[in-house]
Amino acid sequence: MGRARGERAVPLTGRLVVIRTLVLLTVLLGLNYIVWRWLFSVNWSAWWLAVPLVVAETYSLIDSLLFGLTMWRYRQRGEPPPAPPEATVDVLIATYNEPLDLVMRTARASVAITHPHRTWVLDDGARPELRELVEAEGIGYITRSVDWTDRPRHAKAGNLNNALLATDGEFLLILDADQVPEPGILDRTLGYFTDERVALVQTPQYFVNVPENDPLGSQAPLFYGPIQQGKDGWNSAFFCGSNAVLRREALMQLGVTRYVTELEVSLDRSLRTSGAVLERARAGVDPEQKVVARALGYVAFSLRQARNELALGHAIADVTWSFQQRVDAAAAEVVAADVKALEADLASIRELTAELGDEGGLAEIDPAALRQLAGRDWSPLGALETVRTLVRSVDVDRDDEAQPVMPLATISVTEDMATCMRLHGLGWRSVYHHEVLALGLAPEDLGTMLTQRLRWAQGTVQVMLRENPLVQKGLSLTQKLMYTATMWSYLAGFAALVYIAAPIVYLLVGVLPVQALSSDFFVRLVPFLVVNQLLFLVVGRGAATWRGQQYSLALFPVWIRSVTSAVANVYRGRSLGFAVTPKTKQGGDELPWHLVKPQLTVMVLLVVAAVVGLIRLAVGQATPLGTWANLVWVVYDLAVFSVVITAVRYRGFSPAPIPEKVPS
Repeated sequence: MGRARGERAVPLTGRLVVIRTLVLLTVLLGLNYIVWRWLFSVNWSAWWLAVPLVVAETYSLIDSLLFGLTMWRYRQRGEPPPAPPEATVDVLIATYNEPLDLVMRTARASVAITHPHRTWVLDDGARPELRELVEAEGIGYITRSVDWTDRPRHAKAGNLNNALLATDGEFLLILDADQVPEPGILDRTLGYFTDERVALVQTPQYFVNVPENDPLGSQAPLFYGPIQQGKDGWNSAFFCGSNAVLRREALMQLGVTRYVTELEVSLDRSLRTSGAVLERARAGVDPEQKVVARALGYVAFSLRQARNELALGHAIADVTWSFQQRVDAAAAEVVAADVKALEADLASIRELTAELGDEGGLAEIDPAALRQLAGRDWSPLGALETVRTLVRSVDVDRDDEAQPVMPLATISVTEDMATCMRLHGLGWRSVYHHEVLALGLAPEDLGTMLTQRLRWAQGTVQVMLRENPLVQKGLSLTQKLMYTATMWSYLAGFAALVYIAAPIVYLLVGVLPVQALSSDFFVRLVPFLVVNQLLFLVVGRGAATWRGQQYSLALFPVWIRSVTSAVANVYRGRSLGFAVTPKTKQGGDELPWHLVKPQLTVMVLLVVAAVVGLIRLAVGQATPLGTWANLVWVVYDLAVFSVVITAVRYRGFSPAPIPEKVPS
């Protein structure tokens, strides 16, 4: 596989050879299976189940292929370059309503960072008591300016954008309120910025309040490890919202570029609409109105010229000013012609009135004559005024926003992915440094975890719908696929419904979605599944990835809701809201079984289906192979869904001292 712009060679180690071998086997075995499934094994007599199943399998294969592509350039970075001592840094701690002691612990740890810097607490809650605590210890305090009053706040992205215009360091270390940094975090990350094209250095998020069995799946060792390292090999390591250092120059370039691009789009849209208005106006002009026709034709020509100038990259202000001058000149010409026509009409009215004598008046004029006067197109000035208003409505100052330039993306409830994708589109590089350099707090109850996962998924789907990476200019093909891989994974909820339904339907009523459970089926499927799991084991290097695999299926209601709600938000304008993840345990003493009703319902159906399947087998209404194969499937599904029972029963983490250092 060749390298695209910005991608550097990854050293070929023995481990990488093993990974690539497994990736190739996954591709070959997976394609062999899915092609055979589509061509030879679909049970078309039960298409209502067979087609959704093979579509779901195709989805899963694509997911596996995208994972394999990510692992193809798995990158393990060595010792980071030394940090440039002269680099200036602002440490930004974003907070809204977190407990004061939690925020201050992070703030004090940030002050203790060894590289010279300035620490700022960005208080989106504008709490006087926090300001007093922060300023008493000489720490910077920033809250929203008055410009944000009665304007969109854009949650954390807005908080950070506000702070960007109030600080001036070359680099920005962004931390969530619960992420306590190590003293050496800047010493271990700033060295990468000696490459002037590096805009981002992301480090892992590690949580200290998670027990060893990780019941809520908080640690994400697969993502903060092999997946980020694989994306790093393709120059696609993601910004994850915290524990990351960013170059201010890159963010400001991004903000200005987006500002100009959005103005150009707005102006182009106005010019297109103006063209439609003019066409309608010209169609209604009387051929005898030569002056009007000429003026409208001149404006239409000027409009095409303005669009061409915009496409050639001419300054927006120059394009709009020049076009507005031409519209004004044409309007003046039409007004002059219209005044003459009005004078002629008034003269006609006076003549008619004179003929009626002193007792007559307009009321006694022939009704046909009045209708003729009322129905006359006096002037197309309305069309020209509409055109003029449309062009002038292009809001250069963006009065609907608190500030014209928004470096961090505001198109999603999560600002990180969209911002990073835009930076990559401008040609900037990113780095994933695989060393735990900040210690955070994960959700301690199921409800908080579900809220957090829903927000993450909604934000990712919003980005997919609004700025599909596959059509974004500036990204290499592999970068497009790296972003697509993450977005694609959140469609898993729909595939999960099919995987749940298939064994239930067979065990209950005997409908088989494949033509037969023959040796051809198992010879193709089993090796693919085995190799796929081997790939996870090799890249995970002993990390506990099973919990993550469980939640990818067990949270199917969350993934489905994230897609449907994001679609409603993007295309229907429905609000998603933004919930800051609580940093302390929520809820009372009652177990929150209501939060997992869909999963519990599925588990009951699986058990019932297994019992019915065994009964049908005993009375000779089912084949042994089909029954036992689907029973194995049911057992697997139950093992996966068992994680929700563990999550419901989880009562929070027993407080323990924060370790001084967590090895990577």
